[in-house]
Amino acid sequence: MNHTLPIDPARLEFRNVSVKYGSRHAIEDVSIQVPHGARGAVVGPNGAGKSTLFKALVSLLPLDTGNIYIHGRPLGHHLDCVAYVPQREEVDWHFPVTVRDVVMMGRYGRLGLLKQPGQKDRTAVDRALQQMEIDHLSNRSIQDLSGGQQQRVFLARALAQQPHILVMDEPFNGVDAITRDATLRLLKDLTTRDVTMMVSTHDFLLAREHFDLVLLINRKVIAFGTPVEVFTTEHVSLAFQSQMMLIDGALVVDQCCGDEEHTHIHGGEE
Repeated sequence: MNHTLPIDPARLEFRNVSVKYGSRHAIEDVSIQVPHGARGAVVGPNGAGKSTLFKALVSLLPLDTGNIYIHGRPLGHHLDCVAYVPQREEVDWHFPVTVRDVVMMGRYGRLGLLKQPGQKDRTAVDRALQQMEIDHLSNRSIQDLSGGQQQRVFLARALAQQPHILVMDEPFNGVDAITRDATLRLLKDLTTRDVTMMVSTHDFLLAREHFDLVLLINRKVIAFGTPVEVFTTEHVSLAFQSQMMLIDGALVVDQCCGDEEHTHIHGGEE
């Protein structure tokens, strides 16, 4: 099956990408093209390789096979092009830094040899803090914030980086309504700036309503295309397998995310 889209050049392209943990494939033979400025959701069961895909994109994990291209050039040829927002569980929130310090980290790739922020960097940080509505928290320690506030700090750090591509790993998981709404507004705003986005989520409805493209993955690509094309009964069944039940004509997908159990209803083909 051909999972690439006939768009040339692609803003972001994975060609036959595989990543292993030891002898086991975490993702295998992933080939997709994400066009310039698109909003892409990455959906799949726990252990499907969503986080692995993102970490490979930002060079936190080595590729076993294949290549990843940005603007038609392989990884390593771009300066601070991709901003990455990891899952909150992967961050050491006890590190003694202020909110402004964390957001300024988004500027490090653009600083000169002396690594001293200039006015342009401070302005970018101020704008990011204001956009995520956390400027009043700028001098607070990151460890003293709520989970939703911490998430918005990392989103502000990504904004300050001024990336071409924004990658967010489960940004909607376990956050409050304010943070969820702020994240959705950010997605909409970045679309107007032609920023390409890749966001992992367990929420089928959110992926349907707020994203142009969906990558459905379970180590291998199950389907890639528009939400209508991807969220069919056949594709979802292939991706989630034993985690699915049929209740009153609707597919029910049970997943555990951290300490929370999430149940998602999928109504089948449209």
